[in-house]
Amino acid sequence: MCRLPFVVGCSLLASLACLAPAAEGEGKARSRTFQFTYAATIKGLTPGQKVRVWVPVPPTLPEQTVRVIEQTWSALPERGQTGYDSLYSNKILHMQTSAEGREVSLRLVYEITRREVKGEVKREDSASLQERLLQPDSLVPISGKPVELIKDKKLPEDPMKQAQVLYDVVNEHMRYSKEGKGWGRGDAAWACDSKFGNCSDFHSLFISLARSRKLPARFEMGFGLPEKRGEGVIGGYHCWAFFRPSGKGWVPVDISEANKNPKMRDYYFGNLTEDRVTFSTGRDITLVPRQASPAINFLIYPHVEVEGKVWPQEKIDKLFRFKDVARRGA
Repeated sequence: MCRLPFVVGCSLLASLACLAPAAEGEGKARSRTFQFTYAATIKGLTPGQKVRVWVPVPPTLPEQTVRVIEQTWSALPERGQTGYDSLYSNKILHMQTSAEGREVSLRLVYEITRREVKGEVKREDSASLQERLLQPDSLVPISGKPVELIKDKKLPEDPMKQAQVLYDVVNEHMRYSKEGKGWGRGDAAWACDSKFGNCSDFHSLFISLARSRKLPARFEMGFGLPEKRGEGVIGGYHCWAFFRPSGKGWVPVDISEANKNPKMRDYYFGNLTEDRVTFSTGRDITLVPRQASPAINFLIYPHVEVEGKVWPQEKIDKLFRFKDVARRGA
């Protein structure tokens, strides 16, 4: 896989050629078809309490096709209400009910075909979203502490080479670890100080640096699947990022996976494996219908409000499973 070191006199056109999908029959993009189960049980309720639940729905994208197999709510005979947030166009499923007992559960099953991303991806973004993806998020500043990491670096003008430098800066500054407290919020300033964290911390720091250089960057949230085919439980979410060089499509990076697997460091600048599924995009999300709480940091686990107050994740049992099925044409 071609890496794009900024020290080499490589033009932007040549850089993008390195990221282009290989010719038919040579390095053809892989695909994977699987069932994905997203289930949760909200516990500790008092009968009669008003419960509202929002969950993200995986969208069909150029790199993934999604088909709904099952949507079940324990306390609601209907399938809930589906809406799209006005900025990121995230597909969000909402239900509202009065608790009949001490628990409310949901089970959503999808069949998903995910395709490997090799090079840039096209997105039809609104003008407001294009502008938003250059601005800070509440935990992703575009000035201050994170930007100190590159203050003494001579960055190339070529946006692809510049992004490669930022990718390397984050990868070399941080270590993948989920020790202690503070990780997992996608707090770029915290990540800068701690020098470790999970995927949300890595990619928040990258997005801070990219946007500080007027390079649009987006945060994508979903789940990773083990490389080995089969079935099993998925322990938690995974996220990655995209940046967009001027006049081009969105180019992916997965820096936390590169950090965990250094042999894949070159690959994860400009490529994503098919072993994942996207559920939502963006930070500081306003749900549909609007939630009572402030904007959501990122949307992947159920957001629950009981009597207008956020229900803690500790009182929500979550289960995510995958099962590979016969591959279909992608």
